[in-house]
Amino acid sequence: MTLQTYFNKSNKLWQFWIDRGGTFTDIVAKRPDGQILIHKLLSENPEQYQDAPVQGIREVMGIPDNVPIPADKIEVVKMGTTVATNALLERKGDRTVLVITKGFGDALRIGYQNRPDIFAREIILPEMLYEQVIEVEERYNAQGEELIPVNKQQVQKDLETAYETGIRSCAIVLMHGYRYTGHEQEIVNIAKIIGFEQISVSHKVSPLMKLVSRGDTTVVDAYLSPILSRYVDQVSAQLSGNIETYLTKNISKIQTKDKNKTAFYEIINKAKSPKLMFMHSNGGLADANLFHGKDSILSGPAGGIVGAVKTSEIAGLQKIIGFDMGGTSTSRTKP
Repeated sequence: MTLQTYFNKSNKLWQFWIDRGGTFTDIVAKRPDGQILIHKLLSENPEQYQDAPVQGIREVMGIPDNVPIPADKIEVVKMGTTVATNALLERKGDRTVLVITKGFGDALRIGYQNRPDIFAREIILPEMLYEQVIEVEERYNAQGEELIPVNKQQVQKDLETAYETGIRSCAIVLMHGYRYTGHEQEIVNIAKIIGFEQISVSHKVSPLMKLVSRGDTTVVDAYLSPILSRYVDQVSAQLSGNIETYLTKNISKIQTKDKNKTAFYEIINKAKSPKLMFMHSNGGLADANLFHGKDSILSGPAGGIVGAVKTSEIAGLQKIIGFDMGGTSTSRTKP
């Protein structure tokens, strides 16, 4: 039996489906015996618990607060969350610096000049997500010919200045960078050396034509990804709380000379962290490590749409309107 085969072995374990909203967190759980349980609690209650989904799992499984969650008893946790949605609406993302080709520093502010109300006398522009702008001397033409090389010394100086102000998130968007990635990658390398914790680069985040839309997506990713990363790490750590202790207690068995390695596989399987998945804005699920800011804005509402469609199919309905009213935001959908 290989290690992969052992990991893929089907077991009767707990399964959790969680919707973490801004006000309430709803949990649907499937016990090992197949029974379905439903649980609800406040999303924010810092006097009682650190995180609502984890606390909900504890309450459903009957685990005291001072006891680690038994990772070997849970198969999967699938979650939709409005953590990023609310951070965007309330402008509580991480401080971000935008790095863009010289001469285009206000391109994202100007945008496409779309006017929902063409007769409005007062145009209220949305607040930009980035705090500072660094314009870089560089340029490729549309055919990929390097017209101006990156001024690395100036870029390093400007990024260091931004870093010294406390900014740790960086969005890099250059003209034609979606196709000719060399200059963007040079700036990525400089930002890494300086110590930026989040570096979102357009040719990876949104490798598409059109500077404004590509830039907006990259900035959103830089602005929200740190918050999501911290949240995912927090949940993962609590779900895996007993792994280190378990391995420490059984280290002698792991080092066994047993020829068939049965003890080794059993210990590794029991120490394995539950599979943690998050819903993307497109309604699909992805591993927690692949959950980034640009994919998370509609994570919570997307779950409602998927559920509404499935429910309507069961009821034999073809035309529906979905209405999802939460504590922070309300979404109306027409699947």
